[in-house]
Amino acid sequence: MRRKIAIYLLCICCILGQWFLSETTEAVDEVSFHTPICLTVNGVYLAMDSQPFLHEGFTFVPIRFVSEALGADSVTWDSSRNTATIQQDETTIQLTAGQKTAYVNGEKIRVAQGIRLVNDRVYVPVRFVSETLGCEVLWDSQTYTVAINKKGISVPAHLEGTRGYSDDEIYWLSRIIHAESRGEPMQGKIAVGNVVLNRVESTQFPNTIYGVIFDQKYGVQFSPVADGSIYNTPLGDSVIAAKKALEGELQAGQSLYFFNPRTASSFWIAQNRTYYKTIANHDFYL
Repeated sequence: MRRKIAIYLLCICCILGQWFLSETTEAVDEVSFHTPICLTVNGVYLAMDSQPFLHEGFTFVPIRFVSEALGADSVTWDSSRNTATIQQDETTIQLTAGQKTAYVNGEKIRVAQGIRLVNDRVYVPVRFVSETLGCEVLWDSQTYTVAINKKGISVPAHLEGTRGYSDDEIYWLSRIIHAESRGEPMQGKIAVGNVVLNRVESTQFPNTIYGVIFDQKYGVQFSPVADGSIYNTPLGDSVIAAKKALEGELQAGQSLYFFNPRTASSFWIAQNRTYYKTIANHDFYL
């Protein structure tokens, strides 16, 4: 009998333990801020002091910043309970760090991706908080931008920001990166983007990304233009690399040229330019 009771109690403990884990976020989960994500509200870019991050395919945003941008009346923090409370008109949202549930006007709502405390900031999935506050949320995979839309709200002036580059620049830079560096590591992809942007800044080449890519002053500069692969839709890592390059990350210094010596049919670059470095299959030259 005692053995049966012990087994019964053990089963209950296991069930309760599984329930507890399902209602809390994993403490060992790590997040990465390496993916550059932009947020807009009604087309206005947000100048955030804490960046969003991607985790398991979901975009997490700092709750206070985004709530204020969406016109919340107040955002308060109860440190004794690790709970943030958002008040907007007749809607009250309570979010407790480490939990997988929230309370909206007292009703328990599951947040499957969890509510996270990262660097002393509460983060939640952007879709959950935005849609709870009556907004439409769109994801642009070509620019890695979350667009939040809602009639009747304006972003406070102190939260407005600029991105510093256009969608068109992301569009073409990500395509040349994808076409030239499929299978290369992220550093190599960013380096290809560096070469294109260095040419934009050089007086020897056109002064736009599109102009550099399609430059034919001395013949076709990039083989993907000749074979048509420049028009292929880039994978996400090429979009990320393009944004990192546009935001100033340097992997190729001031290089203006690169090529793969194992597949090249011409070695003019190696014979006429100064070698800078090698990243995976590409050699970069000044």
